[in-house]
Amino acid sequence: MLLFTVLAINFNNSFNNRTLARKDILIATVQQGDIDISIDGYGTLKSANMQLLTALTKATVKQIRLKPGALVTKNSIIVQLENPELEQLVTNAQQALAQQQANLRQLKLNQQREILNENAVLAELNALFKTAKLKRSAQQKLIVNGIVSQLSYQETVLNEQQLKQRISIAKQRITQLGLVHKEAINIQQQRIKQQQGQLNIAQKRLNRLTVTAGFNGVLQRLSVELGQSLNAGQEIALIGSVTDLIALIKIPQSQAQQVKIGQKVNIDTRQNIIVGKVVRIDPIVKDNSVEVEIALPKHLPSSARPEQNIDAMIIAKTLKNIHYMQHPANVKANSKVALFKLNSANTQAYKTVLDLGEKSARFIEIKSGTQVGDNFIISDLTNYKVSQLTIN
Repeated sequence: MLLFTVLAINFNNSFNNRTLARKDILIATVQQGDIDISIDGYGTLKSANMQLLTALTKATVKQIRLKPGALVTKNSIIVQLENPELEQLVTNAQQALAQQQANLRQLKLNQQREILNENAVLAELNALFKTAKLKRSAQQKLIVNGIVSQLSYQETVLNEQQLKQRISIAKQRITQLGLVHKEAINIQQQRIKQQQGQLNIAQKRLNRLTVTAGFNGVLQRLSVELGQSLNAGQEIALIGSVTDLIALIKIPQSQAQQVKIGQKVNIDTRQNIIVGKVVRIDPIVKDNSVEVEIALPKHLPSSARPEQNIDAMIIAKTLKNIHYMQHPANVKANSKVALFKLNSANTQAYKTVLDLGEKSARFIEIKSGTQVGDNFIISDLTNYKVSQLTIN
């Protein structure tokens, strides 16, 4: 009977105790201090300023000058297009403008001829008027002596008056003719201006066949091929800024409610850490993720470039002066969990229930059940149905 009891005790101790190698487990030490509650995300760097280049009219891709990834200035030629109809339209507009300008020159010559004719008539009338005035003055002296009849004198006076009136009318004609000429020139100049506008529009459309970047940046996307026929409005290329960047990251939908505008974000480019802040949270959920836009500083390290993959850590808040440790595998925030606590010699571990608080990317808050300096096994030991472990 005694032998059976001893065997039963030994069997029970063996069942409730397992041995693990120190190299096979992860151990975390309880610390006290401040930790950041963060939300991990991933995404890419994007150009803050982007410009989509499209075809202004139907055209064919004649030449491709640059490929995606090339750095460009505002005058860099991306693609050369071709449109014979547009070239003919410009030629026709140039010829029509030249014709309208020739019409203006002809109009001015005709007006000069008309003015000269009117001035000649006026000069002739002035000469006749002076002659009539001299004749009337002479007859006025002779009529007293009866040399000139009263009738002849009255005819001379009437002729002088008529010439004076004709001179006044001629001057009015010349003045009115000048106004008519001025208006005719204005009308012709307006026609020239309209034709010049049509030519400018056609020339602008022709110039747009030489597709330039428009601003300094990088050619992110080229959407055409050599010889391809394009319709008006069809995409040609996408230009993005190089130094002015933003970050677009995705975070789990379950943590989106913790993200607020203005929160600090650490962006990891694999070479540098860039500090930004949250400026926009997309309200639409896609694939259980929410997109967050991060504003970045103006001066960025050389490792930052458009379309680069990044990791991000949004600092939701900071917990002050708490007990914490590296969080165990598969543990949830604000829960109770049973972990193996090591003795001072780290040779034995006993299952202990901990009351956990908030969780960060690496650490978790411990509300009760431990003190600073305690060591816990944080490896996944859910399959070990024992209350203590031996560590060797």
